[in-house]
Amino acid sequence: MRVVVAEDLFLLRDGLVRLLEAFGHTVVAAVDTGPAALDAMLAERPDVAVVDVRLPPTFSDEGLRAALAARREVPAMPILILSQHVEQLYARELLADGQGGIGYQLKDRVLDADQFMDALERVAHGGTALDPAVVAKLLGGPMRADPLAALTERERSVLALLAEGLSNGAIASRLVLSEGAISKYSTTLFTKLGLAEAGEDTNRRVRAVLTYLGADA
Repeated sequence: MRVVVAEDLFLLRDGLVRLLEAFGHTVVAAVDTGPAALDAMLAERPDVAVVDVRLPPTFSDEGLRAALAARREVPAMPILILSQHVEQLYARELLADGQGGIGYQLKDRVLDADQFMDALERVAHGGTALDPAVVAKLLGGPMRADPLAALTERERSVLALLAEGLSNGAIASRLVLSEGAISKYSTTLFTKLGLAEAGEDTNRRVRAVLTYLGADA
């Protein structure tokens, strides 16, 4: 894959480049500011971009803004956001267009190369990859109660893992259930959330995650 990396810390940026290249990917640009990140994403049209939330010059949400701007210009451009902390608002903003190809991972996950690359692959192929810590925080968010009131505890568990971006097979393994059972739970929760006729499975998953986050699809 062709990858753009946007990270202001040199050691982490260099480490990401080396990791990606070790897994056979090509880093087409490695930049350290928000404006440079946006320019690189629009110029290179990468298969996926890895972008830190906080970049110069403001060190606030410059990276997030660059990612959102890039997706406005190139709809569904796959972007994996890295953050030091869980920010619920950021996750909702990233998923608000309902198109998938979005990940939100804590920087600690980069230390686990296989886990990080798995998240990157899911995002590059149009899925979602929310960090378990993000999902755990959202699980207690006040915005979630009403949309999910009809779901059973098991259905909530399946939806939480869908939010992480796991496949039915991976969810089945995590919950020690059959893949067929997970498929049935997914279909049921889609119906309860009013997503039964929402089109292809990837789109329904993204819209279900939006409901989970309390955002409008």
